[in-house]
Amino acid sequence: MKIEAVLFDLDGVLVDACDWHYLSLNRALKEVVGFSISRKDHTTTYNGLPTKVKLKILGLNEEQSKQAWKLKQDYTLDVIRENGMVNIDNIELLEYLKNQDIKIVCVTNSIQMTTFEMLKTTSQFDYFDMIVTNEDVESNKPHPDCYNLAVKNLDIKPNKCIIIEDSPKGMHAAKSSVVPNSNIWNVVNSTDVTLDNFRRFIDENINTNGG
Repeated sequence: MKIEAVLFDLDGVLVDACDWHYLSLNRALKEVVGFSISRKDHTTTYNGLPTKVKLKILGLNEEQSKQAWKLKQDYTLDVIRENGMVNIDNIELLEYLKNQDIKIVCVTNSIQMTTFEMLKTTSQFDYFDMIVTNEDVESNKPHPDCYNLAVKNLDIKPNKCIIIEDSPKGMHAAKSSVVPNSNIWNVVNSTDVTLDNFRRFIDENINTNGG
């Protein structure tokens, strides 16, 4: 069986942007409501959730949420432009997939604007055949809707797709999706996302000759 599509999460897989979101969110919170969240709370509770969901959990009212959301997106763009860099290992894997005629998809809880900026700033944008953001589905990760939508739009059998995820919420979405659990690659962070590690995952889990 030949793998026909790879579905990448964004934060923690294609870019290590957890700190970017943490810093941007706290900057917005301090301006709007005068408090911030700890790094531990962000990692354990908020990481991987859409900003609007984070603000709802934090108890902001509708007007505060609107202000904080807008500021957070603006600050995130600033942080991306300041800190984004090319990961050569990621590019090597994307080049390999493209040369193998394997569809390349990004499936993320980020909004389209920041998703596009992250991928462009890190020179990955042009490799993608499809991008699914939190604006494309009603229920975001940890719900599986985004992955199921991607597979549906690709019109590829789920067992011929691989999902690459890092966060618990992302893994829950992936494991709840139509893609078999054996096809879900749980990485620590973007430094794990290399061609050698991808081939190893394929050999150990998909029973093919490296895709």
